Amino acid sequence: MANDYDIAVIGAGVGGLNAAIAAARHGARTMIIDMLGAGGQVINVDRIDNFPGPAEGMSGFELGPMLQMQADEAGVEFALDTIETISKTDTGFRVAGADLDLTAGAVVIAAGSAKRTLGIPGEAEFEGRGVSHCASCDGPLMRGKDVCIIGGGDSALDEALALVPHAARITVIHRGFHLTASAALQTKAREASNIEIKLNTIAIAISGEGGVSAITVRDLSTGTESEIPCHGVFVYVGLEPNTSFLGDTVTLAADGRIVVDLDMQTSMPGIFAAGDIRARSVAHLAASAGDGVTAAICAVRHLAERQGNTQQAEPRFAVVAPAG
Repeated sequence: MANDYDIAVIGAGVGGLNAAIAAARHGARTMIIDMLGAGGQVINVDRIDNFPGPAEGMSGFELGPMLQMQADEAGVEFALDTIETISKTDTGFRVAGADLDLTAGAVVIAAGSAKRTLGIPGEAEFEGRGVSHCASCDGPLMRGKDVCIIGGGDSALDEALALVPHAARITVIHRGFHLTASAALQTKAREASNIEIKLNTIAIAISGEGGVSAITVRDLSTGTESEIPCHGVFVYVGLEPNTSFLGDTVTLAADGRIVVDLDMQTSMPGIFAAGDIRARSVAHLAASAGDGVTAAICAVRHLAERQGNTQQAEPRFAVVAPAG
């Protein structure tokens, strides 16, 4: 029986979109499925500097549609759904979601990650009422107000810098002795007159009435607790991979990410992974794009090999020969 599609791509972020584009351009019938739409979480990023493009950077709102347009032109089909299971079939895989049910010869998993929460009192209570994960979305609401950023990586400082034109004071709170963001972002943050950085400090509670009015922090060196008045708390403390739907279909690393080889193939032949959902990803958009292209081309080769083993005919895919 023929599959509905040659390749199903789960996730329409940068990794997934580049995988779908590469697969379609190599002749594969390709479907990409995402619960949010093209661009994924990057759509809310105000300025992207870790992806090739203009020297002044670009916004996620620009990058997502640009990649979607390329995918459309390549012949990729799109569907909005939340994938719930992937199961093996005689000819490939069944991919089932809340509404969608299709078969594909190979699957590329690029479902990305979800933002990790702090798990402290007040965080869930004030979600959307001062607690946010998108400074570029909610920054204008904080005009002239004091805000706190929790985290010390690239995302935290990117969003702190996005708040500079809006907030009166921005306090970056990081549990480590050193920020983990790139040197360029650290320099920009330290040069901003309204950004203050508190290291070796953790947030332990968020308080207010009707909205956020303060955050309680603890100095890890002294154990001293203090309260910082603020109207917004923006949380960027890492990511959790969206792998819960996989069950034991593929091997996962200790951190929940998918173990892959150099071809981006998982422990299940025919299933590939790309982007920050895979183990040992550097979690940069440029790297995710490269993962996606590698996964797609290797998926096409996998299908061509299978087709060659079952039919005495030339594979219909435009397979790129390995370099060298």
